Amino acid sequence: MALQNIGASNRDDAFYRYKMPRMMTKIEGRGNGIKTNVVNMVEIAKALGRPAAYTTKYFGCELGAQSKFDEKTGTSLVNGSHDTSKLAGLLENFIKKYVQCYGCGNPETEILITKTQMLQLKCAACGFISDVDMRDKLTAFILKHPPEQKKSGKDKKAMRRAEKERIKEGEAADEEMKKLKKKAAGTSKEKVLRKKEHSSPPPSQDENEQAESEEDDDDDDDVQWQTDTSREAAEKRMKEQLSAATADMVMLTTIEEEKKKPEVVEKKKLQENGDGNAHEKLVSEIKELLGNGLTPSQLKTALASNSASHKEKMEALLSALFGDGGKGFAKEVVKKKKYLMALMVMMQEEAGSPQQMVLLKGIESFCGKANPEAAKEVALVIKGLYDEDMLDEEVIFGWYGAGNKSSPVMKKVAPFIEWLKNAESESEEG
Repeated sequence: MALQNIGASNRDDAFYRYKMPRMMTKIEGRGNGIKTNVVNMVEIAKALGRPAAYTTKYFGCELGAQSKFDEKTGTSLVNGSHDTSKLAGLLENFIKKYVQCYGCGNPETEILITKTQMLQLKCAACGFISDVDMRDKLTAFILKHPPEQKKSGKDKKAMRRAEKERIKEGEAADEEMKKLKKKAAGTSKEKVLRKKEHSSPPPSQDENEQAESEEDDDDDDDVQWQTDTSREAAEKRMKEQLSAATADMVMLTTIEEEKKKPEVVEKKKLQENGDGNAHEKLVSEIKELLGNGLTPSQLKTALASNSASHKEKMEALLSALFGDGGKGFAKEVVKKKKYLMALMVMMQEEAGSPQQMVLLKGIESFCGKANPEAAKEVALVIKGLYDEDMLDEEVIFGWYGAGNKSSPVMKKVAPFIEWLKNAESESEEG
């Protein structure tokens, strides 16, 4: 059976983990008794984690037609003749309203009914609770026919298996892409060398003579004419010009001034490093580099020459890329992940440092200092980087285990950690 990604926004993602069967319909009957049978509604509903009666009823509400789902036979019928594409479009609306998390877009949610008879979606990944619009006609049907509070273990195991397959496919595709890039890079270098060989004419005799004369001039430039300014030489010259007593007084003053110089330099360094000036200066430098359109690889080279620590570089890069965080911070992190990856590669090349831990601590520090909106989305940020294979489960657990659980950042991350632990244990059982 053909599969497709859950959610229209994920249609083009070849490695998206959540799949559902492509809808299949069949027109039955004639005249006033004509009906549309959604043949694989049971399989679609299982993939979405929702009762098939909900999706069937939603079609009827939106089309203004009678609809019925038979629990015994698993038959989903909607009165009238309806195109598959039309019903598929309505299913996408159902997914957006009743399946996907309003925060992270993850379809791994469950429907909750509050004490005040309101519907909510609770995300098992990021912990976000979405309020469902109660003006929709389907909400009344859901209140009368409440869902089971938890998904079955089989459904979750199936999702974890699909995730493993996606990761394997992604790794294979990445390896193939690397091979193609290496081959293309080798071919392009050969072409450039051939062009240079054919396009550059041999230098003439006059040009050779001019080059030799320039080299001679350069040799002369290397010679530096200077006066010996050492203390011994100065003392000798002074004693020659002044009396012994006067020369001693002058040299004593010079020695005292030389002793004071290191203290002045040290004070200047402390002033420059104090009050976060070094951090602000590094942020400003990175912003300037990004403003000049540097690629991630060029940025990596530029940061490699900086004397700041890896932690300082990571915090400065986060500040330069995302400012004060703000709403939509998590989406921006995924969009600009290549710059974070470039810095992580640089750290690994330099000393094999724990670059994932540096990234997590940098995010923790950034979200703690930035505005509250950034802290709200910290779980979405870490989940996004985890989905992009930039963070491993073991590193995330180690970082969270060593952190201060009472901090606002760790409190926001806690639901995602719990989800990750449950998913890992189910994967081991499977």
